[in-house]
Amino acid sequence: MQLNFRDRTLGLRDISMLLVWLAVVAYFGFADPTFLSPRNLTQLAIELSITAVLALGMLLIILPGHIDLSVGSGLGLMGGIAAVLVFHQGWPAPLALALATVVSILVYAGMGTIIVKERIPAFIITLGGLLVFKGLHWLVIQNSTVPVSAGGATNLYSLVTTYYLPPEVSLVLAGSLILLLVLVRVRAHHRRRARGYRADDTETGFLKLLFASQLILLFVLVMNRYQGLPISVLLLGAIAAAIHVLTRHTPFGRYLYAIGGNEEAAVLSGIPTRSVVIGAFVLMGAIVALTGFLQTAYAGASTTTTGQLMELDAIAACVIGGASLKGGRGSVIGVLFGALIMATLLNGMTLLAISPESKFIARGLVLSLAVWMDVRLSRRSGPLALTG
Repeated sequence: MQLNFRDRTLGLRDISMLLVWLAVVAYFGFADPTFLSPRNLTQLAIELSITAVLALGMLLIILPGHIDLSVGSGLGLMGGIAAVLVFHQGWPAPLALALATVVSILVYAGMGTIIVKERIPAFIITLGGLLVFKGLHWLVIQNSTVPVSAGGATNLYSLVTTYYLPPEVSLVLAGSLILLLVLVRVRAHHRRRARGYRADDTETGFLKLLFASQLILLFVLVMNRYQGLPISVLLLGAIAAAIHVLTRHTPFGRYLYAIGGNEEAAVLSGIPTRSVVIGAFVLMGAIVALTGFLQTAYAGASTTTTGQLMELDAIAACVIGGASLKGGRGSVIGVLFGALIMATLLNGMTLLAISPESKFIARGLVLSLAVWMDVRLSRRSGPLALTG
């Protein structure tokens, strides 16, 4: 495997973003000690789950070089449809959630088809979707507030952000995850050695596993100091693992990177670019529906502002995490870290009761800084990329 300076550049970028996050945490922790309380950290974990799930879907769209501006309005619409069906029409929650998911998948499959077959920029189509979905959302909820309350047969909807695993179960789950991580790491190490690739020495591998295990255990212990592990965090973990496997270990994922890197070369290589892009939008549709349920349940109601500007938070998380808006570059780990920075920033500003206008300014500055840093570091790294 041949490496170039891009590896060093990405390392610098990662360190820079880590320092930014630590600075944000330190500032909010000093300004209001309750920021680091178990209760607020649990709320932060739930908010991170919502932002990160949507950002992971956005990654699938950004990798082949597209963008989706409709997801904020889309998740508001899908959450509103399910809320009206459950709490106004009396539908069983599983059926309502399933129907809203199917509708979302079909709608986003349609948008993806129009984009690739008619060669219309995704920016234009999804901008139109933003307006259409916003209007439909207001029509569905009739410009009113549809409460999402727990209790009875309808509580499945609200439980996606209000249910916590008991502390004992959380610890067992953490132990199982650490064991799985060790097994996967050991297997990957042996496979790389067997194929003649470079692999970490025993000491380095052990230290990495120890660090990851400590983070997992610390996270669960902090969550257990409040009410336990939120179910939304488990949903995020499942989505993140699935998208990591999809993008790194399947032909579909490699096609996404290839299309974003050079679409003409991908076509000449025989990659079904149209089908791949449509597939990315189909997956985005499912994730939009799930995020809609999470956000609506977390807010406790479907209102006209549900999902407002969340598409920008998702895009910002991807860019902060190292994804290129031109396509061809990005990772699940990077997106998760970018979402963590955005969620921490929003949570802290809300806790300090910072004015809405100041929140917009801060979010814009963070996104602009991330893009500037990405451009600067990319120029320093040169045009070459990883090969191997």
